[in-house]
Amino acid sequence: MTKLKIKTGDTVKVIAGDHKGSEGKVQKVLIEKNKAIVEGVNLVKKHTKPSAQNPQGGIVEKEAPIHISNLALLTAKGETTRVGYRVEGDKKVRFSKKSNEVL
Repeated sequence: MTKLKIKTGDTVKVIAGDHKGSEGKVQKVLIEKNKAIVEGVNLVKKHTKPSAQNPQGGIVEKEAPIHISNLALLTAKGETTRVGYRVEGDKKVRFSKKSNEVL
């Protein structure tokens, strides 16, 4: 299994695919599939039957997973960067390879 460098709560930018240029916060990372669910990106329409939770039924928009390789992490300044790991003291920290600052 590969080490994913994008974590839940990170702000990311889509760098490839239909939603290229979109930005959002990572809601969930699906490690076994190498995919992430990003808020407001890759919305799909799902047709639902009426149920106890949704008595109306109808068409619901929800976020679909997007592959990790199509995402780039955004720094606080708003620029895309790759992620590296290094040991500072006793802790392993993530850092931006572009600006060398701790994330």
